Amino acid sequence: MKIGTPKEIFEGEARVAMTPDSALQLQKLGHTCVVESGAGHSAGFSDADYEGAGVEVVKTPAALWKAADIVAKVRVPSDAEMKRLRAGQTLISFFSPVADEDKMKAAADKGATVIAMEMIPRISRAQKMDALSSMANIAGYRAVIEAGNNFGRFFTGQITAAGKVPPAKVLVVGAGVAGLAAIGTSTSLGAITYAFDVRPEVAEQVQSMGAEFVYLDFEEEQQDGAATGGYASVSSPEFREAQLAKFRELAPEVDIVITTALIPNREAPELWTEDMVKSMKAGSVIVDLAAEKGGNCKLTVMDEKIVTDNGVTIIGYTDFPSRMATQASTLYATNIRHLMTDLTPEKDGVVNHNMEDDVIRGATIAHAKEVTFPPPAPKVAAIAAAPKKEAPKELTAEEKRAKETAEFKTQTRNQVALLAVGAALVLAVGLVAPASFMQHFIVFVLSVFIGFQVIWGVAHSLHTPLMAVTNAISSIIILGAVIQIGSSSFLITILAALSVFMASINIFGGFLVTRRMLAMFQKS
Repeated sequence: MKIGTPKEIFEGEARVAMTPDSALQLQKLGHTCVVESGAGHSAGFSDADYEGAGVEVVKTPAALWKAADIVAKVRVPSDAEMKRLRAGQTLISFFSPVADEDKMKAAADKGATVIAMEMIPRISRAQKMDALSSMANIAGYRAVIEAGNNFGRFFTGQITAAGKVPPAKVLVVGAGVAGLAAIGTSTSLGAITYAFDVRPEVAEQVQSMGAEFVYLDFEEEQQDGAATGGYASVSSPEFREAQLAKFRELAPEVDIVITTALIPNREAPELWTEDMVKSMKAGSVIVDLAAEKGGNCKLTVMDEKIVTDNGVTIIGYTDFPSRMATQASTLYATNIRHLMTDLTPEKDGVVNHNMEDDVIRGATIAHAKEVTFPPPAPKVAAIAAAPKKEAPKELTAEEKRAKETAEFKTQTRNQVALLAVGAALVLAVGLVAPASFMQHFIVFVLSVFIGFQVIWGVAHSLHTPLMAVTNAISSIIILGAVIQIGSSSFLITILAALSVFMASINIFGGFLVTRRMLAMFQKS
């Protein structure tokens, strides 16, 4: 089959659905590739790059649509492009089947097959084809960069000779793919990052990335991630009120708000109201990643940046992935290539459109002159719901002191018990063992005791190969062996020398491994 990619005609769109690298991989599946001249120019791929990868370059969109058996593109096809779609042809693209129902029916009437990339089901096997996640990942990263570009301060706190700079406070609303990407970028830049999501099971992911999860003092049945395909669902009115109350509490404190909350096939929920914007500090920034669906912020204007009367910048751009066209095109083209791998199981260039396959069926919205949207639920659950966990209760100062006192008493009792057992053991051995043995035995016991205290007193974050448990033990072995090496017993002297030799290898090996690890993080 011949796979073709036209130049995107949507204003401002810089992405392309096929890259020279993805074309090479498609050819390994037995397909041939064709691209419209200039299709990859805005993403940094020249016609010469495509020709070098064995791709045929045609001059006009009409020639491209006529030559290709499968057309892969990014944006929803225009009316002119839909007219070029013919019977037996397959279109792979973002499509918006709910909003573009007429186009979907027109494709079905023509006998064309349409695969909507946003309809790829969120199951483990389909992650490599999930274009929504690929683009959301870029959007979340770019949202933080865009916020920083409009924010008048550092993200990270600094103490300089000129004064102290406090860190920025960032709130990310929604901890899906875009939200997690924004959290990761924000924490990497040194900001104090908070995150909220209606799905409690994502709290651990948020905390593992260095952000603080915002809990609500509200009891509501946990959503089933498997039932919602990994997306958030509509919350109850009571939950929404509790949520808005929490946001009103945070609004005067945060410097940057990034909203990412979307519900499939619905308008974006309004989460950041006008009064919240008015309560924010001058110079604060809101980046609304849900602007294309109406926006999570009441004042968002799609594809525009506005500044409110109280000095808050609200960004409603919808082209964040296109602003990183090279990276976005590479990821999207890879998603397409993985989809084609599933469509070409024999790698012979023949497409097998298996409607029994969860992924292919879920993404197909028109096939065999029928509209096949909406698809049935996948046989495999999208996400296993995590067990419900209660929000950790914050202890009062008196409770913290009581807890610390109880822990200290427990540790003291344990240490006294261990010392008593050790003393009894030494006494028992001393009654039956000769004096020469006791001298060595006492050195051994003291080495073990000191080693235990030294090793476990080191923070776990410092347990690199240089300061690992085994290396610390090796150091203690050397000390004990050096003391014993002057023994009058030939056997003890030999064993002590061997101990010094083998422990030294372990220690110097640790230095070498650490040096290699540090070299991995050094900038060239």
